[in-house]
Amino acid sequence: MKNKRLLGFIIFLMSLFIVACNNPTENNEEQTNTADDSDQTERKGEGESESELTIMLGSDPTSLDPHGANDGTSLYVMSTMYDKLVSLDKDLNITPGLAKSLEQISDTVWEAKIREGVKFHDGSELDADVVKANLDRVRDPDIASPVSFLYEMIEEVEVIDPMTVHIKTIYPFASLPAHLAHPGGNIISGQSIEADNEAIKEGKLPFSTVNEAPIGTGPFKFESQDHGVSVKVVKNEEYWDEEKAKSNSITFKTIPEDFTRIAELETGGADLIYPVSPTDVARIDASDFAHVQQSKSSNLTYLGFNTEVEPFNKKEVRQAISMAIQKESLIDGILEGLALPAIGPLAPTVFGYSDAIDTLDHNVEEAKALLKEAGYEDGFETKLLTYESSANSDLAVFIQAELKEIGIKVDIETVETGAYLDATGEGNSEMFIGSWGTVTLDADYGLYPMFHSSNAGYSGNRSFLKNDEIDQVLQAAREESDETKRLELYEEAQNLLAEEAPVVYLYHSELLAGLHDEIEDFWQYPSSIFFLRDMSQ
Repeated sequence: MKNKRLLGFIIFLMSLFIVACNNPTENNEEQTNTADDSDQTERKGEGESESELTIMLGSDPTSLDPHGANDGTSLYVMSTMYDKLVSLDKDLNITPGLAKSLEQISDTVWEAKIREGVKFHDGSELDADVVKANLDRVRDPDIASPVSFLYEMIEEVEVIDPMTVHIKTIYPFASLPAHLAHPGGNIISGQSIEADNEAIKEGKLPFSTVNEAPIGTGPFKFESQDHGVSVKVVKNEEYWDEEKAKSNSITFKTIPEDFTRIAELETGGADLIYPVSPTDVARIDASDFAHVQQSKSSNLTYLGFNTEVEPFNKKEVRQAISMAIQKESLIDGILEGLALPAIGPLAPTVFGYSDAIDTLDHNVEEAKALLKEAGYEDGFETKLLTYESSANSDLAVFIQAELKEIGIKVDIETVETGAYLDATGEGNSEMFIGSWGTVTLDADYGLYPMFHSSNAGYSGNRSFLKNDEIDQVLQAAREESDETKRLELYEEAQNLLAEEAPVVYLYHSELLAGLHDEIEDFWQYPSSIFFLRDMSQ
């Protein structure tokens, strides 16, 4: 069951130290509050064996349906309520989950033996039919799941007996276990699927009923949601695993302002805040009651281009902008030097990373020459779209200043997260600040959704890149079972992408989470997804 492709990277992963991407507002210093001892002794849950936890996040989840969202905040919240057939453990090995075994029995057939005695939060039972219904649903083109790309290689899911399914792929696909371990592989109850199907027949949007009443098998179960404000989950007393949740409940609150989250952490109103800006690390660590936990990352922050609109349909323009941005200045000036400059789309934590990638190094004069070649010697005006975040605001201003040096006038447009996702997903953008976490730690997930033409839009290719050669190489890589050949293909793909320059690879972040000192056993995957079952105070 272990993911052999990851084992060789574990020691390297543990040694990595790359740092995050948010920046505080100018008012942080004015907002500093010091909690006294009496504040701390009154913290909720003190003296109890099981605690009530509060986690403050920068944005609201877009959906609580695992087939209906692929943004970080949604995944953080959903991770408490659902389980998958297989999961990544803390050593980044694939381990059994709702499937007690997952074995490849031929080049294109995987057999999953379903765990017996597992019940959903609504009391219904897990079986092979429910697993098939989930994998069929996420692949249904009428549903249009934003994570369907993860499972498009599945041709058929066949129920062999009440607790066995065969997952048949169109071609050999070595990364299938890693894809099933993605949150898109979370299993919801069969009754939830039936209810959503009925709602769709009545004219409602897909995912809407599950979002309002999510039903999984996870260590926590849904209790309430106040859109734009909070989501509360409570302990699942009948959880199938011997390891039950250590907390009675978790309330996720939406607090967009960095300084407000920090003040709440310092005064005991929050047990955990995420994300934390690099420039706020020293302040939080100096507190008597809180600290910042740093974790390795598989994330990329980038500047994206809509390659279907002028002038970004010309690769010379995209290359020029890539060469105009000084990444080291960005990291030193905004991120306190705490980030790794990105040479390509994959972080060193990801299988398929290569340092033999052609890079577009900083060169202002060459950037101007490329603009002239493209017919924009005098520059042009454009919009840079971003979502509400002090980190993004500072990054946008930096990019604006850098591009001014080559004659490009940038108008910054900041919107809320949902509007940003819609605009970039539908192609209503010119330039945009984006991020991508390679959740599976496999290059297929870091490259195929972001750059294969079949995933244009919401699935990940928000640059709307269409390049037949890149498509062919990415498809060949996902069909290749030989590890060495896969690595060669992924290196080739990354060099082709360097020439196309559909995005500017800016940096790989460190995960920075602010925790109250009483919190125990909080952990994050390199993708930034939380593991909260064991967290307590």
